Amino acid sequence: MTTATSTANPTAPSRIARLRAAATAEARLLLRNRTAVFNSVLMPLLLVAAVPALGIGGGEVGVGPTMLTAAVVISLVYLTYYNLVTTYVARREDLVLQRMRTGELSDGEVLTATAVPTLLVTVGQLLLVTAGVVALGEWTAPVQPLLVVGAVLGGLVLMVLLAIASTGFTRTAESAQITTLPIVLVSSALSGLFFPLSVLPEGLANIARFLPVTPVVDLLHLGFSGTTWEGDPVGDVSVWTWAAFPAGLLVAWIVVAALLARRGFRWAPRR
Repeated sequence: MTTATSTANPTAPSRIARLRAAATAEARLLLRNRTAVFNSVLMPLLLVAAVPALGIGGGEVGVGPTMLTAAVVISLVYLTYYNLVTTYVARREDLVLQRMRTGELSDGEVLTATAVPTLLVTVGQLLLVTAGVVALGEWTAPVQPLLVVGAVLGGLVLMVLLAIASTGFTRTAESAQITTLPIVLVSSALSGLFFPLSVLPEGLANIARFLPVTPVVDLLHLGFSGTTWEGDPVGDVSVWTWAAFPAGLLVAWIVVAALLARRGFRWAPRR
């Protein structure tokens, strides 16, 4: 018995090389779509720029932390989540995903490579807004930077998984305008970003606290300014103590989204 068949091909591209090539191809497709470029690059920036004009946040928290919190949430929801839903569905309907699976890429690599350009744009947006806040003289050091980083990374993972799961009931890229509303409109509106949840009726506020975007906002408030979901300073209680619930809820949503993505994602269009 020979061992030739069990020996890896030394000329085969590495996983990183395969991901880089596939992500580069996806980036070219993204740049050719002017509507997608506008929705991915300009729309989130316009929404973040409107935050001070709308009088959202501010006060004791400050304009800088408010704008940065809004930038993270808006970028995650309107850029990462929505853009990826339309991207995955469009690639599925054009049979691009199936063709990618026939090559050397694994299923996970196909999904990751498709998401990479959008994730890079998201990170670039956040860096750009941060630079703008510094230039405006509104920058204040976060109370707990690790919570901010955790909220951003956890939010990115959650939005990617929710986008994959949402493709299961999104037939076309155009219909994503409807199927993404529960996250884009409802969950983000009731996340505590635009107003404290304490102003809502108690029953609705309790429901809003368990929506997927809310723990990201809670962690950002705690990380940037050390304020609770009600908008109050944490006082003598440790920030990490307050962060336990939203952090656990975010992890729970990631697990749920992963299960939904695994069961609901389709590689081929429905005929």
